[in-house]
Amino acid sequence: MGPTPTVATLTSTDPVLAAFADEVGASGAVAVEGGRTRWAIGGDLAPGTRLVRAPEGIVEYIPDEMIVRVRCGTTTAELAAALAERGQRTALPERSPESTVGGAFAVGENHVSMLGRGSLRSCLLQVRYVSSDGRLITGGGPTVKNVTGFDLPRLMVGALGTLGLLAEVIVRTNPIPSASAWFELDGADPFAVRNELLRPSTILYDGGRTWVQLEGHRPDVDAELGVLRRLGSPREVDGPPALPSHRWSLTPADLRRLDGHDTGTYVAGIGTGLVFAERPQPPRALSAAVADVATRMKQNFDPTGRLNPGRTPGAH
Repeated sequence: MGPTPTVATLTSTDPVLAAFADEVGASGAVAVEGGRTRWAIGGDLAPGTRLVRAPEGIVEYIPDEMIVRVRCGTTTAELAAALAERGQRTALPERSPESTVGGAFAVGENHVSMLGRGSLRSCLLQVRYVSSDGRLITGGGPTVKNVTGFDLPRLMVGALGTLGLLAEVIVRTNPIPSASAWFELDGADPFAVRNELLRPSTILYDGGRTWVQLEGHRPDVDAELGVLRRLGSPREVDGPPALPSHRWSLTPADLRRLDGHDTGTYVAGIGTGLVFAERPQPPRALSAAVADVATRMKQNFDPTGRLNPGRTPGAH
């Protein structure tokens, strides 16, 4: 048997979260609706599924400790603007003004600058969610000390709300670098660029051109730019290229074989496996071992199958 989940049922001291749990209830198919920017991922909801919205608002922000508690219906743009006032940011993507914090974690989409900002799983410290029986559950905490059992925050990332409906999270922040610049190179080998640079924040590739984001203190950025100049002729640009609308997730080996035949126009994140493509990623079957684990997790967390019915995490 696996470890016992370390969770605690919340009291009703937070009336906003308690009201959200009451709205979800303990019966009937239900799903959280955010900005719908990645609504099609994982398959279509079962007909008749009731839609609810997660609560909104930044509850607590402690810049000195680099943590923020935010409700999951808050847009990532609103959170980013509040943190920027104190010179900080998170690993959350900012793809659309309608994108929500809960939606980003449910889908598991990292920021295009994941190499510099870190991953969603690494920045999520605590999650509060509504379980399939309508209870408010807490997993994780502001620090990782003395936490045992299932790592509930990481388990919820990318689960598409099939294990619990996200209500509130505590997220680790990080400083906005003092210097940041984007460069474009033609004909450079993006994998050589990844190997030669010390710590790029982003490397993107569309089959012919490579974009690199360098961040840090100005001397560090200048030193990395010198490396780029040995690999090609970088031109400073305003930012990354336009990103196609569909998201693929590939292995590093698969990235080397991208040719646009299946994806159409694409922009690949070198070192991350995240690909933005013109066409949706074909459905892929889970391995027998992964499917077995997923089934057992679903049975443990949602035995009646009422949370986001019809959605299958990992089957893009």
